[in-house]
Amino acid sequence: MAEEKRPNKKEALEGKLEEYKKEYAKTKHNKATNLHLGILRAKIADVKKEIVEAGKRQKGEGFFVRKRGDATVALLGFPSAGKSSLINLLANTSSKTAAYAFTTTTIIPGTMIYKDAHIQIFDMPGIIEDAHKGVGGGKSVLAALKTSDLVVFVVDVGNVAQLDMIMRELEALHIKINRKAPRVDVIEVEKNTGIEIGFNRSDISDDDVRDILTELRFHNVFVRIGDKLSLDELIEMVMGRSSYMRGIVALNKIDTSSDYERIAAEMSKKWGMEVVSVSARDEVNIEKLKESVYRNLGIMTVYLSPDGKEKNPLILKKGADIGDAAARLHTKLMDVTRSAYVTGPSAKFDRQRVGVEHELKEGDRITFIRGDR
Repeated sequence: MAEEKRPNKKEALEGKLEEYKKEYAKTKHNKATNLHLGILRAKIADVKKEIVEAGKRQKGEGFFVRKRGDATVALLGFPSAGKSSLINLLANTSSKTAAYAFTTTTIIPGTMIYKDAHIQIFDMPGIIEDAHKGVGGGKSVLAALKTSDLVVFVVDVGNVAQLDMIMRELEALHIKINRKAPRVDVIEVEKNTGIEIGFNRSDISDDDVRDILTELRFHNVFVRIGDKLSLDELIEMVMGRSSYMRGIVALNKIDTSSDYERIAAEMSKKWGMEVVSVSARDEVNIEKLKESVYRNLGIMTVYLSPDGKEKNPLILKKGADIGDAAARLHTKLMDVTRSAYVTGPSAKFDRQRVGVEHELKEGDRITFIRGDR
């Protein structure tokens, strides 16, 4: 008797997808089934994603990205939007450029040094329509994108519809640009305590929240919902499907347009993003783009100055205090630091003695004071 062939992972996933689709099709759409349908939509999207990823793994495709430096930025755009030319100007690299599509087929890393911060920049392969379905290796590109701290959308001024298409691709993969992540905490607790809701500031009833979590196989959890959000958004958050990222636009090739200022203003208004008009060919506004990248990363550079002189840059998040700076260097230093001398924009005078909760500003110089001094 011949041994029955077992389905591979992709075939098993396709079977599961068919089951979910049939269940969705036969379920009546009404208020009572809204929760169930929302969860089915999420499950269908997840299985589709797994199918594409399983196919890519079988073919040995994908990207491995190793993060280095103080922050990571991804240049994302359609083929021949000018990403390679821009990274050559922003960073210390030599990415191939040509006047035809698909020049870049791998992720090209480079390093931009700005205000002593070492910012890693990735020239991502060009995105094309339906990338979220895996077309043109887009699934791998967009997965690698999530490792970045900031996305710079490189758009050809002569084809601004490129940004509309890219944003549709990102939305299909639940990547949210310049949107605040809803505050949702689902904390596992001891067994047999059930689903306890600490507070719920959404428009979803507590009973519906419990039903959603039960369907997603959460049984003993403490829940806090701090913002208004939709049913689908709550499901996405609980399932860990959504990514929230910062983004700006580099409107490239302005040397080919006399109307780029109007175009930039309209793009900024439509997408709620900062738009920097540049020309990689003529090297116009490259410094302005560097400044925008640094500012939108939300970082700042301060300096350690044990002898009162500016040296040893330390890169921190904006709003960091003396305690954060000490912790960044070493946890033991954080434990023994009680105050510091600060000279710079956050100080009232040179070498002002401040406590560990003193908030630092760009360009400050710090001398830590241990607790025994």
